[in-house]
Amino acid sequence: QVQLVESGGGLVQPGGSLRLSCAASGSFRAINYMGWYRQAPGKQRDLVAYITNDGSTNYADSVKGRFTISRDNAKNTVYLQMNSLKSEDTAVYFCNAEVWGLLSMRPSPYWGQGTQVTVSS
Repeated sequence: QVQLVESGGGLVQPGGSLRLSCAASGSFRAINYMGWYRQAPGKQRDLVAYITNDGSTNYADSVKGRFTISRDNAKNTVYLQMNSLKSEDTAVYFCNAEVWGLLSMRPSPYWGQGTQVTVSS
């Protein structure tokens, strides 16, 4: 089984910064992409950013230039550096990864439990 554990959420003022982390643990042989989604109250869960195992990245237009996703493959960890935060960034942020199990014939998606990010003065 695979677990994704997020950390780093919290309350920050507009214009501030936060860094989210997500570590994958358990029994698996490889991770394809790792990424972050967010879900605000009453809204659907949307992609924020993802990074592939070779370092290619993709960002939602709303966060380009403000957020940076990075990955430490040795630690099976993905990070999301969030700068110039706005009130509209307030949401629960979920880590997502596509993982190859030890004996699986295809990769499977996994989700973290979510971490709250609140941007407010």
